[in-house]
Amino acid sequence: MSNSDKTDYKNKLTKIQYHITREGGTETPFSGEFCNFFESGKYICICCGNPLFDSNSKFKSGSGWPDFNEIISEGAIIYDEDFSGGNKQIEVKCSKCDAHLGHMFDDGPAPTYRRY
Repeated sequence: MSNSDKTDYKNKLTKIQYHITREGGTETPFSGEFCNFFESGKYICICCGNPLFDSNSKFKSGSGWPDFNEIISEGAIIYDEDFSGGNKQIEVKCSKCDAHLGHMFDDGPAPTYRRY
């Protein structure tokens, strides 16, 4: 990411939004505005507006973060191996701007059994 991109994101995002999306940080569980938000609509990347998830795939897992069991369309996100916590995890990023979105787990509901 170039210095001008970093400056643009720092001017556009709050400190916590920047930390999470551009530095791979983690939001405090149960603190996010979308944790208990279940209205119809699309969830888009806060950095670039890329559509990521549809509200029809959102479910309440009790994890403390918004959870989805499928992406809005193939190619909306990319997957990276993440060993930062000591164990291998699958990091989920926006395919358009590389923003960190969280992780994918295999304990979601059928039919995908995925939890994003």
